[in-house]
Amino acid sequence: MNDIRDLLPGRMRERAFQLKARRDTGAAWHEPQFVECKQCGRRATRQIWAKSLFVCPNCGNHQPIGAYYRLSLVLDSGSFRELDAELAPQDVLGFPGYPEKLNAQTQKTGLSEAVVAAVGRIGGVSVVAAVLDSRFFMGSMSTAVGEKITRAIEYAAAKKLPLVIFSASGGARMQEGIFSLMQMAKTSAAIERFSARGGLYISVLTHPTTGGVTASFASLGDIMLAEPGALIGFAGPRVIEQTIGERLPEGFQRSEFQLEHGFVDKVVPRSELRATLIQLLQLHAGGRKTE
Repeated sequence: MNDIRDLLPGRMRERAFQLKARRDTGAAWHEPQFVECKQCGRRATRQIWAKSLFVCPNCGNHQPIGAYYRLSLVLDSGSFRELDAELAPQDVLGFPGYPEKLNAQTQKTGLSEAVVAAVGRIGGVSVVAAVLDSRFFMGSMSTAVGEKITRAIEYAAAKKLPLVIFSASGGARMQEGIFSLMQMAKTSAAIERFSARGGLYISVLTHPTTGGVTASFASLGDIMLAEPGALIGFAGPRVIEQTIGERLPEGFQRSEFQLEHGFVDKVVPRSELRATLIQLLQLHAGGRKTE
């Protein structure tokens, strides 16, 4: 009986996780069955998009995806355990209308904040993974996002586990002002302490990764990976062009441009990301699977 009771919580946790991942694809929200690519404008059924991991079946454009769904694509089945799920944003400045907007974002996405952190396994290797979700306030960095990222880093350090962070963000959250900007220093300091203890940090940059997230933890990986076509930079190209009064090079700030200029180590299609992470993590673990 004790063995059965020990198994049930894990099964229930995995089922809840898979339901959240399915909801991220729109399957549980009764959304339109046809999805239009924002790049080429062509449409395909939601089932076809899901089969292609939400990479356009016509032009290969990588559509932003939800945090739970992304974790379901890389974590070993049954290994997901969420960290600090109860951590929610605070209206630290009493910003007009902010609580109502937070509630609307939660109702729309099912998320309590713009980041999901978890411990799990990838190819048998235990890891801490955090995913920013651009559907919630454009993945902007609030005090709660900074705290959850920092706690994930500290958990990885305490447990001596590798760290993988998937970034997708529009930068700081204006409703939290200077407190949002403080998270840049907070998360960067946590990464520095993690690195000083010999931890492996793999940063995966997805579309878009901009602003304060790019200027802090997203750019501090020991290994920098990026999805194809991802916009990666501090300010966007339109703002830069308006500032300098010049036209930017073709593909400026896209992941392929960043690879060519040494900012990222490899551009990895979504279909190959799990295999790439398995290879890197098992090399780091010396070929040994961890519990």
